Amino acid sequence: MSDLSHLLANNRAWAAEITARDPQFFSALARQQTPQYLWIGCADSRVPANEITGLLPGEIFVHRNIANVVVHTDLNCLSVVQFAVDLLKVRHILVVGHYGCAGVAAALVNRRVGLADNWLRHIQDVRLKHAALLEEIPEGLRSERLVELNVIEQVVNVCQTTIVEEAWAKNQDLAVHGWVYALQDGLIRDLGMNVSGPGELSNSYWASVAHTRRGA
Repeated sequence: MSDLSHLLANNRAWAAEITARDPQFFSALARQQTPQYLWIGCADSRVPANEITGLLPGEIFVHRNIANVVVHTDLNCLSVVQFAVDLLKVRHILVVGHYGCAGVAAALVNRRVGLADNWLRHIQDVRLKHAALLEEIPEGLRSERLVELNVIEQVVNVCQTTIVEEAWAKNQDLAVHGWVYALQDGLIRDLGMNVSGPGELSNSYWASVAHTRRGA
């Protein structure tokens, strides 16, 4: 068995550092979590939600999968959204893709990767929906634009879940946002896809798609 003692040592050092800064941190964290944000992001190991946003444990609720896809039949993702919206009362849902996403790159060129091909079919659907737009874009930039379009479409999917629709029907304070993280510089790009009610979805969608056509 591989030696994982360095990970345990890292954990002890991390806990000691946090405790030195705030002796009550872990006792308070153990009592409850009150995050204001739900992050729906890619499972890529280079895109850690807390570090990127500068938030501590307990400040952001996280769901991750390959290529940050939200599917209406994925009970795993929907259960996370429901828990976050109905129980934790998060105020913001962040759908976050990243440039250099291997899943999006595979979907762009129909590259087979194995079982995950079935999951990436959802991104291929995004590619086909926006085929004319992608054809207008230089080949070297298409993967980046598909990353952005995928985020936009997943924001739509989040907004159209019964969970979010019912929250808005009850006038719950809740907004859904589309972001892309750049591995090259560590910065987040706001795609302008920000929806805080059903009446805003269409205008925000078309404005974001137009912005992607011009180049984010």
